Amino acid sequence: MRRNSGRPAVRVLTRVTLVAAAAGLVVSCTSNSPADTGEAAASDGQDKAVSANDDPGDTVVIGFSGPQADHGWLAAINAAAEAEAEEYSDIELRVAEGTNDPSAQISHIEMFINEGVDAIVLLPTDGAALTQVATRAMEAGIPVVNVDREFSSEFAARTTILGDNYGMGVSAGTYACGLVEEHGLGDAMIAEIAGIDSLPLTQDRSQGFADALDACGQEVGHRVAAEFTVESGESTASNLLQAVAEIDIIWNHDDDQGIGVKAAFDNADRDEFFFIGGAGSANAMRWIQDGEMEATVLYPPTQAADGIRLARLLAQDKGMSDLVQVEVPRRVVLNAPVVTAENVEQYLPLGFES
Repeated sequence: MRRNSGRPAVRVLTRVTLVAAAAGLVVSCTSNSPADTGEAAASDGQDKAVSANDDPGDTVVIGFSGPQADHGWLAAINAAAEAEAEEYSDIELRVAEGTNDPSAQISHIEMFINEGVDAIVLLPTDGAALTQVATRAMEAGIPVVNVDREFSSEFAARTTILGDNYGMGVSAGTYACGLVEEHGLGDAMIAEIAGIDSLPLTQDRSQGFADALDACGQEVGHRVAAEFTVESGESTASNLLQAVAEIDIIWNHDDDQGIGVKAAFDNADRDEFFFIGGAGSANAMRWIQDGEMEATVLYPPTQAADGIRLARLLAQDKGMSDLVQVEVPRRVVLNAPVVTAENVEQYLPLGFES
């Protein structure tokens, strides 16, 4: 943290009326309303190229099924998808009630198939459990866009959009290496607060972190695992601080559990370390602005919004205008940038509330 470091029921399908805050999750998304043509900006604040893809086309019906919003990042995923659909006059979005029950989600997809929607965007509760029904949708001629949690068969989706968990670890580790060099930390004490250890995403993040540290001759000196919750973050971080008297750098995998982690730091009055987070919550970015956190690594909450955009192109038989290739790619892996005091204003509109 180093505040003084000097750095600077199955049938629940509705069109959802979004609260104003949700709209902020997708910054200046491309709109195809005449008044907005040519004025849309990308989330990085740069002007976005406008192509014929942005012009209104035949109306397409997209079914969207996401998880229960019991975590800040998951809530942001759902809200961003709905907000993106609102930007297009030629999208009719049908939203299934968020659920963590694979059986309920299977029923949602079966309903979309029976209704003959033009495309389906799906963040599965369990990729393996949803593979069969997603394959049925594909066999029915409905393109499926798979978000974040992969199916167990290539035949279950036309396009897959993923965040980069391994890349998150690499980004965090590479940034940590930079801090070691910049501040002459030598053989630094680097701690890691992971998420649920049994999950492949956690394993990927940890492996990326370890690989990046190895490249600069560093290693994780103390590693603990929480459960992606505020409560587990606080208790796990408290135990870490009790076990290690002095720490140079801490990487916490998840900014939702980071609320508890930060509370543990404050309760222990410990701030001798550089604190790096993960996922990109708005509160983490505000901590960065206030000098109470060094950085956070983005795990884009816009994945399903990107899925909506690509589902529209697929249903309208369009490709991606920024590619020479004429069709939508089969696989898209999003970047995992590091958000710091230098660029936090650029990414803050993408931050989700924990």
